[in-house]
Amino acid sequence: MTKKKELADPSKRGRIDAEIKRLSGLLGGVDGKSKKIVSSLIGNAAFMSVTLEDLQETMNENGVVSEYQNGENQWGTKKSPEVEIYNTMIKNHSAIMKQLTDLLPKVPPKADDDDGFGGFVKEREEQ
Repeated sequence: MTKKKELADPSKRGRIDAEIKRLSGLLGGVDGKSKKIVSSLIGNAAFMSVTLEDLQETMNENGVVSEYQNGENQWGTKKSPEVEIYNTMIKNHSAIMKQLTDLLPKVPPKADDDDGFGGFVKEREEQ
């Protein structure tokens, strides 16, 4: 996930648009009254996904610690600003993704997953 996907449009806007398209495809089965909610959530999720990728790349290149100078002779290290932004954004992104997955229609289990137990119980009840 840290490596940017090769896209026809490598700009941030192009990457966000590609992510919106991908998420919209995955969430195509959402009912009509939830579409407006989904549209807003998808836009925010796409922005955060692309921004998180960029932050990961920056942290991989520069590390997660930065040096600071506080005064003339006081130096130290602290979490980089990217780490703080990433930590906040990943929590928000996770919350949005949960909201989106909760809006997906519930799919009943496939008949192929039938282990025969239900049929066994039904036969026993009929006897």
